Amino acid sequence: MHPLWYVRGLYGSDRRAPAGAPTARPYLERFGSITGTTSRQGGGPMGGGRQGTRRRRPLWITGALSLGLAGAGAGVLAGCGGAGAPRTGPLSAAEVRSATDSFLEAWADGDVEEAADGTDRAGDAGAALRDYQERAHLAARDLRAGTPSGTKVPFTVKADFAYEGASAALAYDSSLTVVRRAGDGEPVVHWTPQVLHPMLGPGRQLAVRETGTAPVVALGRDGHPLDTRAFPSLVPVVEGLRQSFGKTVGGRPGVELRVVARSGANHGAEPARDAALLSVGAGAAAQVRTTLDARVQRAAEAEVAKRADASIVVLKPSTGEILAIANSGGKGPDTAVEGRLAPGSTMKIVTGSLLLEKGLAGPDKPHPCPKTASYGGWEFHNVDDFEIGGSTFRRSFAASCNTAFITQAGRLADDELSRQARDVFGIGEPWSVGVPAFTGTVPVEHAASKAAQLIGQAQVRMNPLTMASIISTARTGRFAQPFLVAPDVGHRTLATARRPLDANAQKQLRDLLHTTATAGSAAAAMSGLTGDVGAKTGSAEVIGQEKPNGWFAAWHGDVAAAAVMQRGGRGGTSAGLLVAAVLRAVDAAK
Repeated sequence: MHPLWYVRGLYGSDRRAPAGAPTARPYLERFGSITGTTSRQGGGPMGGGRQGTRRRRPLWITGALSLGLAGAGAGVLAGCGGAGAPRTGPLSAAEVRSATDSFLEAWADGDVEEAADGTDRAGDAGAALRDYQERAHLAARDLRAGTPSGTKVPFTVKADFAYEGASAALAYDSSLTVVRRAGDGEPVVHWTPQVLHPMLGPGRQLAVRETGTAPVVALGRDGHPLDTRAFPSLVPVVEGLRQSFGKTVGGRPGVELRVVARSGANHGAEPARDAALLSVGAGAAAQVRTTLDARVQRAAEAEVAKRADASIVVLKPSTGEILAIANSGGKGPDTAVEGRLAPGSTMKIVTGSLLLEKGLAGPDKPHPCPKTASYGGWEFHNVDDFEIGGSTFRRSFAASCNTAFITQAGRLADDELSRQARDVFGIGEPWSVGVPAFTGTVPVEHAASKAAQLIGQAQVRMNPLTMASIISTARTGRFAQPFLVAPDVGHRTLATARRPLDANAQKQLRDLLHTTATAGSAAAAMSGLTGDVGAKTGSAEVIGQEKPNGWFAAWHGDVAAAAVMQRGGRGGTSAGLLVAAVLRAVDAAK
């Protein structure tokens, strides 16, 4: 008589009885199923999806039981029903294997109830197995037992992770120990959280964490993607779009599956980042339509690539739509929209508007331009100490005479320049551009610092975005907040200025800027651009820097641009050539 065989045919298994073993089928046909089947509704909580009958398990019969079955008929049923004395003694290899197989098969099949019943702590096991699916979003698909070492059995796990469209495979090793269950002595798995994963333990659980906001693909104004390989300056722009819209315009962030501290548990801090079990770093990208014009962006990229430390912004004065943002080198700080630099004489656009509104200057009225002028204990110079005898404000403005503005410092209140910049030009207001942006600052200053701010030095800080906006406001007379993404995306509200520029002062300022572009310090750079044009040059001294930062702001029709070239020298011969080249390229592309 064989000491061990498998009763085949009742439970749908492919395992065979040992060759030559007698069959139990005649006895089962006579007395009925030993365990039968139990009907239950639905699949397991882990998504097994089975309806009707519970999966049948292998039944192994020892030699003693086989003799009873052959000779005692219905009496066998009493011996199998568990109503007798509890099992005791050391676990046999067959019991260890049977308990292991039953547990792993139920877990892999998604049957939380059956898997938990195969442990010595069914409640805790069931809760943890449900967390495995519902919190960790894992489905075990392949569980394979290794070679037991006594009652300890190693096994491998292959599981599928799926979370809001993100998916990945997870494989790891674990182990379990088989014990006799208290009460009936049945062989079952001793439950600890480490059975599910060896990194689990008291006060720990599996959880999914987003690794950031969703990636973003920037679309141009025509709806076509803007490839950062072709437009390297857009790398920080796209990152800014991700920060602003990654959570609001669709897309899916990257995610990690981690072991974390259970809420309310006091078992130490969350594991370090390298304790993440898996990471799906590339989420589904969200598409964000921008106002960028690929043709203008291409021209801006080409021009900044020829220069060092150059940044430019191009926009439409009538609407505030940003057409291009470019920085030489592509990567690194986005100076074009986030830079904080003294703007030098381009600030005279704001100062000039203030003097015109207050009647302290008129385009063709006499206005002094001496070699030097003192205020607050400082002496201010013009470049190369030039002077214009018998000058008018038009000539002084077009030549960018510093002293023509310094001489007016005593006639202005300390806060007037700051209020003019904010109230008329929107400087320092909370702009909603669509990417992080610095909107400029003109703090209230006193004495010499107040005078220095009139010519764009001291603590005045701008960037090409704010200067392009300032010259656009000078052209139109009304501030139109620059934006890269339409305000209806993310339900944003654009900033507005508190008042428009006085109509007469705006007409005079526009005329002065036209003179500067055609017959003043900006004329050489702007040559070839005719019609509706205006421009202003600037050079900002920086302590410890041999050459000043060169600035230039200009418009041609309904396209305005501003640029800075750090350590570039005079604005007309550095940033001016950059701005004019882009404006010509835009004009040629029409």
